[in-house]
Amino acid sequence: MSHASIVGSHLSFAWPDDTPVFDDLSFTVSPGRTGLVAPNGSGKSTLLKLIAGELRPAKGTLTTEGVLGYLPQSLPLTGELTVAEVLGVAEVIRALDAVESGDVDEKHFTVIGDDWDIEERTRAQLDRLGLGALDLGRRLHTLSGGQVVSLGLAAQLLRRPDVLLLDEPTNNLDAEARHKLYDVLEDFSGTLLVVSHDRALLDRMERIAELGAGELRLYGGDFTAYEEAVRAEQEVAEKNVRNAEQELKREKRELQQARERAERRASNAAKNLKNAGLPRIFAGNMKRGAQESAGRAGQMHASRVGEAKARLDEAGRALRDEQRLVLDLPGTKVPAGRDLFVGTGMQVRLGDREVFAPGGVDLSIRGPERIALTGPNGAGKTTLMRLITGELAPESGEIRRSEGRMAYLSQRLDLLDLDRTVAENFAAFAPERPEAERMNLLARFLFRGARAHLPAGVLSGGERLRATLACVLCAEPAPQLLLLDEPTNNLDLVSAAQLESALNAYEGAFIVISHDERFLTEIGVNRRLRLAEGTLTETGAPGV
Repeated sequence: MSHASIVGSHLSFAWPDDTPVFDDLSFTVSPGRTGLVAPNGSGKSTLLKLIAGELRPAKGTLTTEGVLGYLPQSLPLTGELTVAEVLGVAEVIRALDAVESGDVDEKHFTVIGDDWDIEERTRAQLDRLGLGALDLGRRLHTLSGGQVVSLGLAAQLLRRPDVLLLDEPTNNLDAEARHKLYDVLEDFSGTLLVVSHDRALLDRMERIAELGAGELRLYGGDFTAYEEAVRAEQEVAEKNVRNAEQELKREKRELQQARERAERRASNAAKNLKNAGLPRIFAGNMKRGAQESAGRAGQMHASRVGEAKARLDEAGRALRDEQRLVLDLPGTKVPAGRDLFVGTGMQVRLGDREVFAPGGVDLSIRGPERIALTGPNGAGKTTLMRLITGELAPESGEIRRSEGRMAYLSQRLDLLDLDRTVAENFAAFAPERPEAERMNLLARFLFRGARAHLPAGVLSGGERLRATLACVLCAEPAPQLLLLDEPTNNLDLVSAAQLESALNAYEGAFIVISHDERFLTEIGVNRRLRLAEGTLTETGAPGV
């Protein structure tokens, strides 16, 4: 195993408009597999770019040892590049071909260096990632998005890096490609730092690094162990808050009681002094003494109240803002026997190619079914969704839809008018609801007070998801059928959990394209369809 590590010391970085991202951040990432998690916008991708040298910190230092490989979330590649050029082996292979043909020019040997086995290593690496059939001369624009991502990873691995940085490497990968990537990364012997919301990948990590609150906290174990540790921390924090709240109430009560006792003593003393007939000077001294004694007691209790408030504040800071959605959506309920969609013999032609096998595909959706649609990239899953929504008409076959409302949630979350506020968007979807009811519903989607009046265009990815869910799930009439196309792509873990909460509250039918097995389990999928080689089949096994 490589002994390379990543060390950040007193790191500070801000955007050109002076928006801070990190301030005095120090950390060490040791050899092994580390998953980096945090909500979107926390600076995960920025931190990887700083480590890779694509950005420079305003203060502090970042050091890595050995060869560094970096796979960004969006690959800066042009479509005319060949596979060999993306892999960085084109020049070496040309030099090898020249030498094999008898050209012994010294420049060819300089280019080849120690890479005489480059073709064998390249083929082996491509095969491990499921790309063994790719011709090295094939152009990038002919590949799927998932193939491009796998190709980019192969390019980094061929460099034999000691430190490997990956930013959301499973985005756009189908289940088969994901599992190949998992296997490859488990065999990586250097320092691996992965930004991901893919919980199956994070469960293959040896430690989890959590970025937030100005620090990078390391938790030993995989993501499941991290979740358990965070849950235990949260339980302790909640208990500490409850105890601090009780202590503050007690101290406030004792302060009030002390004040009342002092007032009673002062009143009684005044009566006694008046009845005792003492000289005025003695009476005044006794009164001042009583007031000073009461003042000291009051100050002591007030000090205790202040200390109790400070302890409550400290306990509150340890609490995590989990931003849970707690929803009740009875308006979306669908009777068990209702046919929502029936399609028989559906066929679509793209150019001169039929998408589905001869005879087309059949699909029926009935009652509150929860359907997972799986299959390899490029099989036609999104095309099938477009047939269901009516966005695409079939070349042949018959389609029958129920009168109930249907809603489509795309990866782009493009249902909102970005110039309108969240409240205005919601009003457009549910115009008959009273305003007070709409604001109460938005609060349940965590848009409270001024947050409900933000323009949709300035929302973060998680906020836009919640606003879209509010508009879709609480629309009038409520949707009986939801269609979701890779809904967890580009969502952070908090937002993915919020989507799960919303779908678990939804009582209608849905069909979801996803390669995230844990997500499909969490939302209670009870029917699985697999589309491959033009054929749609029912399967009870996990999809690929």
